[in-house]
Order: sequence, then C-alpha cells, then structure tokens
Amino acid sequence: MAELEIKNLHVSVEDKQILRGLDLKVESGKVHALMGPNGSGKSTLANAIMGHPALTVTEGSIHFDGQDITEMAVNERSQLGVFMAFQYPVAIPGVAVSKYLRQILNAQREARGEKPLKIKEFAAQAREAMDLANIPQDFSSRYLNDGFSGGEKKRMELLQLALLKPKMAILDETDSGLDIDALRTVADGINKFTGPDMGALVITHYQRLLHMVEPDVVHVMFEGRIVKQGGSELVDQLESEGYGWIKEEVEAAAA
Repeated sequence: MAELEIKNLHVSVEDKQILRGLDLKVESGKVHALMGPNGSGKSTLANAIMGHPALTVTEGSIHFDGQDITEMAVNERSQLGVFMAFQYPVAIPGVAVSKYLRQILNAQREARGEKPLKIKEFAAQAREAMDLANIPQDFSSRYLNDGFSGGEKKRMELLQLALLKPKMAILDETDSGLDIDALRTVADGINKFTGPDMGALVITHYQRLLHMVEPDVVHVMFEGRIVKQGGSELVDQLESEGYGWIKEEVEAAAA
C-alpha cells in the first residue's frame, strides 16, 4: 500500500518561507481533500511533493511508498508512481497528444526495465484510457493543450491519469475555472480512478467539487500548516462559515 507521509516540512521560495512545519499523511486507496484560503500554501505543497526546482526544502521530509523522496528529481518521483495534475496545464504547439502520451508511457516503462510499446500496443492502451476518461478519440490527433478550453485541458490531465495509473495523484485545484459540466467530468474521473491501488490528494478551495467527490479525510491549511482535520462535515462547515473561525482557533491556540 503506497502512502505519502510528510513530516515537519519547511519550504521557502526565494527566501520567503511558505510552508512552516507541515505534517500530512495521505493513504493509498483514499481521497484526501486539502482546503484553505488563498495564500495558505496549498499549491506550494503540491509543487514540493513533486520536487519543483524553484522551491527549497529547509527542514523536514517527504516519504512515499517507504522511500525518502525529499531530494529526488521530479522524474524519479514520477517513476515511483507520483502524479500531479496542474491547475494551469501549458500548451505545447506542434506536439501531438498521441506522440506525447506514447513518450511518457514509454519513459515509465524504461524506468521499470520494460521494452517500449509498439505503436499498435500503445494505440490499444490509449483507446482504453480514452474510453475510461470519456474522451473522444480525435483528441489524440490534436496538439497538446493547444487551443484547448479549460475543460479540455482538465480532460487531458485525466487522460494521463488513466494511462499512467499512478499510485498517488496530486490534483492541484484541477477544478479551477470550470463550468458545471466540466467540473462533473473531473469529479467522475477522480471517483473512477481512485481505488485500492491509487490514493488522491485533491487540493481545492471550492466546496462544490467535494459535493461530487466525497473525501475520506479533509485537511484544512492555514499559513503554511495543516491546522484542522476531519471528515466531510468540515466541507459543509467551511461552506457555511468560511475560514474566519479557523483563523480565530489558530490565534487562540498561539496565545
């Protein structure tokens, strides 16, 4: 059972401290939601888990599947089975979706000592992944995210998720800017792909996604730390009361 465990994590960006002793455990096979006001450090945490080079870990550790990945390169974390869906996926004009998908899938296979997939084998797996992600087949002939709508970019992230079958998916505000139909597509994908072999950390400040994807655990982040943890009832409380009471609790505890 792959597990993500973060202990006492301190992270800085250009000498500005963002994460301040964060502790978090995400279990395989479960959906963990991470909520918090803007500026609390949610996206910084996601990037730290994946090893973004612009971030500096000054203290603490990140373990995944029993290994210390704190100093690992991004590609090494990916090869272990950590996947990240971005809030703002970039467009790469001139690179066909099919070519890109085949390259990332074969890169994973090479890391495991397996032979690259032949074109027919890849095509079969790609069709299966597209069916799972409810994506039309003509997607594969388009250029990667080039001219894609917000919803199409998020479908592209789901397609990679379906194809790579990671052990742990970090979804960084993947619901941001979506209309209700696109949001439902994202929610359906999370519900479909999360299971015994894959855990998910869903980072959001929109409660509407968590009405479609019921999390097993909800974590609340404030000023670079996890300050509250509970079940789905926390989502309803935040929706009705906002984050003001979280700030009051943190300030009272520090007094």
